[in-house]
Amino acid sequence: MIVYTAMGDSITHGLGATCPAQAYPQRIAGMLRSRHRHACSQVVANSGWTSTDLLHALLDLDPIQLRNSTATSVWVGGDNLVLAGLSMLSGADKRMIPDMLSRYQRDLTVMIKTIRRVSRTTIVLCTQYNPFPKSAIAAEAIAALNGVTMQAARHHHVILAPAHRWFEGRQPQLIAGYRSGRLEDAQGRSLPVHPNDLGHQVIAQGLMPFMMNQ
Repeated sequence: MIVYTAMGDSITHGLGATCPAQAYPQRIAGMLRSRHRHACSQVVANSGWTSTDLLHALLDLDPIQLRNSTATSVWVGGDNLVLAGLSMLSGADKRMIPDMLSRYQRDLTVMIKTIRRVSRTTIVLCTQYNPFPKSAIAAEAIAALNGVTMQAARHHHVILAPAHRWFEGRQPQLIAGYRSGRLEDAQGRSLPVHPNDLGHQVIAQGLMPFMMNQ
């Protein structure tokens, strides 16, 4: 029995998908079952969660849920960047970004150690794709975030899922409501940052090899 645990923020929660069944955690479970594998997915995610919010949710989680998990993905950090950016727009010091990255690194470390304390599950850290590829500042910030994720994966000997590569050059096709690919698009009513149904499918296909090894 494969028990896949998907941890994260709005992307993992399924935003951008037309229905819950199209979100990547449910797609992965369905793909596993189609290969005649007994599988289910459990999601620990919510819209707007930062890495600290996800860490708190993990610490509040019943250990049995993690103990039975065979594979666990962690995809978070986008909202850390959003909050830091909004703070800077409101006049906060530019040191907000390094401070945010340090906090993100600490949160990832505690999450990995917490998961390992109660479970032998395979841990997969996901990088963040860039929904605004035409804006240099967005590319720089996301590259810094992904650098921390990659470093954490190497240091703690966990799997790295390069989601940023899966979306590179394909953002117009994979992101719901994609417009110009510039940060100015974020000033509209809806944020064009979440995967559409095809985007969730691409994520599921990218993560599947890590599930099949269970």
